[in-house]
Amino acid sequence: MKKVKFKSDGHTLIGHLFFPPNFKEDKKYPAIVVSGSWTTVKEQMAGLYAKKIANEGFITLAFDFRNYGESEGTPRFYESPKLKIEDIKNAVSYLESISEVDSNKIGAFGVCAGSMYTLMAATEDKRIKSVVTVASWLHNSEAVKLFYGGDQGVQSKINAAKQAKIKFNESGEVDYVPSISIDDPNAAMFGPFDYYLNPDRGAIPEWSADKFAVMSWEDWLTFDPMPYAKNLNSHTLMIHSDGAVLPDFTKKFFNDIPHNNKRLHWISTELPSPYHQFSFYDQEPEVSDSVKLASEWFSSKLK
Repeated sequence: MKKVKFKSDGHTLIGHLFFPPNFKEDKKYPAIVVSGSWTTVKEQMAGLYAKKIANEGFITLAFDFRNYGESEGTPRFYESPKLKIEDIKNAVSYLESISEVDSNKIGAFGVCAGSMYTLMAATEDKRIKSVVTVASWLHNSEAVKLFYGGDQGVQSKINAAKQAKIKFNESGEVDYVPSISIDDPNAAMFGPFDYYLNPDRGAIPEWSADKFAVMSWEDWLTFDPMPYAKNLNSHTLMIHSDGAVLPDFTKKFFNDIPHNNKRLHWISTELPSPYHQFSFYDQEPEVSDSVKLASEWFSSKLK
């Protein structure tokens, strides 16, 4: 692995580029952009999957999106689906610039919200030939009500975001809430979600548990990826379970993809939704099973 940097809309983004075993500089390899869940950095699930997929014969890239981690961008900890989609497309451009990458064999892999951003990028960027999603977070205006307090809760967050944007534009000050909390219901994630609370899992120093830009709520809650399924031409594998988030939305998105170069792989679990979601971030056998399925998919589709 080596640390790399590339530009996205004028911002310098920092990533980790992983190489396969017995890497040879005179050979061209298929390459995969790997994205993790919302708010996360490259050292979390994106880096874990990137390393493991690279071991299967690919060059892989996990990177910090703008406003996060070591990458540039303000306001910090601002979650914008549209901006993250652009970052993924610019990550593809970076991979194309590497002499060891076969520019005709570039795919993308996403976990949780990274799946949503990856799928959207693939609908807009035909250079992404193949996509794999794991425990995809896909929502619409009705789904967000289930997680964020119904109509009233959603509208309250949107209004707070609009006010936070005005404040930032006028003063440069950013309003924040915690990213994760078991005590503060205003947190972006409110609940006993061990991955984000456990320093042996996702609660690492590189990630911010205490800062989520309030202005993010408008972008997040009004974003609807569901209609885009009908525009997706990339070969697509979706890995999910009944215990992960919003399983019916993953099924609907999959069914709306208009071609037959697709596969939906359902993993059985006794964990209730959404708690199996977090097993896909770093636990076994979910990670190894997903890596095996993804590697086989990319190997067969990136020809």
